Amino acid sequence: MTPTATPLVLALCLASLASGAAAEVPVTAEDDHGILNPDDTGKDMIVRKLEMGVVDSVTCSLGINVTKKDDPVLSRKLIRKCADAGITKAMTWMSHLENNGLGGPYNPDASAEWDRKAAEAGDPIGKFNHGLNLMRGHGTTQDEALGRAFIDEAARDGLQVAKRLQGADYDLDEVTPDADNWKYAPLF
Repeated sequence: MTPTATPLVLALCLASLASGAAAEVPVTAEDDHGILNPDDTGKDMIVRKLEMGVVDSVTCSLGINVTKKDDPVLSRKLIRKCADAGITKAMTWMSHLENNGLGGPYNPDASAEWDRKAAEAGDPIGKFNHGLNLMRGHGTTQDEALGRAFIDEAARDGLQVAKRLQGADYDLDEVTPDADNWKYAPLF
């Protein structure tokens, strides 16, 4: 064997051993002390953390992305816990779920309330959405002046869509074209 072939053979042997070791799936076991090798990603991890009462920004962020498309009921459960814990991204997602009837009935009042909570917590998207709701009277009493004030706050926070709405002299069709006009018409 040549001196240069030896490192090549050694590298191939090590690669073969490493690929065999990587193929082994660790055994998950649960006892009184906890879970050995628990799932640390995906839907199963989210369900386990919910059952354990874990509500933190990482779990909420991952959970929203994992659950929002394939399981609206689980998504609603997780997002609600995160929103109740004060995570503003979850508040705006709860608004989205309520406003679109995902994982539960369509509820414009609850949607507007989540946007208001996010706005009061300082979230720029919450401010923008709350401003839109106020301007439309969707899920809340119509108050165009107060709605514009919230849009202005969101724009000062740097939210580009709020700046675009200001530039269009608060014409709501600039940011929400007529696809949902039936939904946003004041009900009173």
